[in-house]
Amino acid sequence: MSNVIITGANRGIGFELAKQYSEAGYSVTAVCRNNSKQLTELDVDIIEGIDVTKTADLMRMKESLGGTRVDILINNAGLLNHDELGELDSRMLRAQYEVNAIAPLRVTETLLDNLEGGSKVALITSRMGSIGDNGSGSRYGYRMSKAALNAAGKSLAIDLKDKAIAVVLLHPGYVQTEMVGGRGDISPATAAERLMQRIDELTIETSGSFFHSNGEELPW
Repeated sequence: MSNVIITGANRGIGFELAKQYSEAGYSVTAVCRNNSKQLTELDVDIIEGIDVTKTADLMRMKESLGGTRVDILINNAGLLNHDELGELDSRMLRAQYEVNAIAPLRVTETLLDNLEGGSKVALITSRMGSIGDNGSGSRYGYRMSKAALNAAGKSLAIDLKDKAIAVVLLHPGYVQTEMVGGRGDISPATAAERLMQRIDELTIETSGSFFHSNGEELPW
């Protein structure tokens, strides 16, 4: 049975990924800061109380997993603030950078011993991190942090290639989650289904790519 680790799994896309992977027969470990009733009802292992920006919590996550092989690691936890020019808050800019860019890199590094040849690492990013695709401006902290995550993912793909560990950067789409106030074009369930398809298709030859969940390759 393949093992899947998902951060930010208590709600939204993370919850749907946990649900669908579990229903597909995978062994799922759901990592979250705050547990949720819907998550406890799934047939998954839960590691709660994990703030992905804190070293002590990452170590506790690693200890909980022990020597378990991680076949798929999905760095999903994220933070969005609607930063507008003239109303920028340095604290919130830094918070988004910590959660969206630094934390996924540190989670992956923390679990390196659990990743083996054939393992896959998915970084849930956003097309808002694409410089070439930016046609609307604003959202400074989110855009900057996701662009940084994209850079980290590309480097991870290069550094992990010799270990036959593939990395992919995935934009889920405009999803109807709490993060965006329920607005969006697709449901979390549809986004999760598409993301799973992209992860399944990932190979070492396509490692380091930046894809929309619908399969479209996105510009940097």
